[in-house]
Amino acid sequence: MQGQNTEFAPGKQWKDNNGIHINAHGGGILFDKGIYYWYGEFKTEGKSGNTSLVGFSCYSSKDLYNWKNEGIVLKAEDNPNSEITKGCIMERPKVIFNKKTGKYVLWFHLELKNQGYNAAKAAVAISDSPKGPFKFFKSYNPNKNVWPIGFKNENKIASADESKLKSWSPEWLTAVDNGMLVRRDFEKGQMSRDMTVYVDDNNKAYLIHSSEDNLTLHISELTDDYLDFTKKWARMAPAGHNEAPAIFKKDGTYYMITSGCTGWDPNEARSFSSKSIFGPWKSLGNPCVGEDATLTFHSQSTFIFPIEGKKDQFIFMADRWKPENPIDGGYIWLPIKMTNDKPVLKWFEKWNLNAFTEN
Repeated sequence: MQGQNTEFAPGKQWKDNNGIHINAHGGGILFDKGIYYWYGEFKTEGKSGNTSLVGFSCYSSKDLYNWKNEGIVLKAEDNPNSEITKGCIMERPKVIFNKKTGKYVLWFHLELKNQGYNAAKAAVAISDSPKGPFKFFKSYNPNKNVWPIGFKNENKIASADESKLKSWSPEWLTAVDNGMLVRRDFEKGQMSRDMTVYVDDNNKAYLIHSSEDNLTLHISELTDDYLDFTKKWARMAPAGHNEAPAIFKKDGTYYMITSGCTGWDPNEARSFSSKSIFGPWKSLGNPCVGEDATLTFHSQSTFIFPIEGKKDQFIFMADRWKPENPIDGGYIWLPIKMTNDKPVLKWFEKWNLNAFTEN
C-alpha cells in the first residue's frame, strides 16, 4: 500500500488506497498483529443511506494515515426474515478480540426494518479473522430481569402518579433518575442505542450504551466469550441525556467523552472520569477548547483508541454526519491531551503523531 498520507487533516476528504473517500462511519478501531483495522457503517447516496443497504466496511493500516479497503465484513442480508435484512439500521460497529476463544467479536446497534428506532437492540456477530466475514449471532435488549448495581429496593416499586408526570418537568427528571424507565423495561430488557465496547486490562469487556430513551448510559459487563451479558451492570449519569460514548483508561482512571442528544446536529461534548468502570462518574465538562468547541468542531464522538507502543497517547474519533447524503460524511481525528487530569481536545487543521510530544 502506497504511503501517500503523512498527516491527518480533520474534516477533509480521506481517501483509501483506491483513491475513494473512506466509507466507515460511526467507526471503531482494532489493533491486531501489527495492523490497525477501522470498522464502520457503509453509507450510500441519498436519505435512504441512513438505513443499512450494504453493511459494515473494514479498512486496514500500519501507520494510521493510509488505509486499504478490505471490503464489507458483515453484510446486510437479502433474507426478509433476517434481523439484519437490507433496510434495517446497523450503527456504530466495534470489534474486539477474545483471547480465550480466538474469535473476533463485533458489537453494534441494531434497529429492525420499518420500526424506526423502537427496537433499540444491541447485536453481536463473530469471525475467525479481523477481515471477516462476520456471522450474525444474536441481538439483545440487555439485562432482562436484572436490576443495576446499587439500585435501591424502594426504587424497584413504581409510584402511582408516574404516568401523569409531564415530560422534562423536574418531577419527571427525578422519576427517571429514580429508575422509572429501568422499571418500565425491566421484563423485556433495557434499550441499547449509541454504543461502544471497552476491553479492560484484565480482559473483562463492557458494552456502554445509551438507554432509557437515550436519557441514561448503561455500562453492561459481557460474559467471558464476549457474546452475552453477565447480569452485572450500572447506570451512568441518570437523566443526563448522554449518547455517543467513547472511553479510555489512563493511570488507573477511566475517562469517557460523550455527546448530548440533538439528532444529527452537533452539540457540546461532555467528559467524565471514574476510578471504577461502574462509577461513580465525575463530570469534567466540555473537553473541547477553542473555536467551535461548543459544537465539538461540528462532529460527534464515536471512539477513542490508544496508539500502539506509545504510552498514554490516545486518538479521539468523531463523525461529521451528512443525513441528506450520508456517504459524504467526514471524519474528525484529534489527539487527546491531558491537562489537570482532564482530557482536552484542541482543533488542528493538520497534525501528525508527533503532536503528542510537542509542547
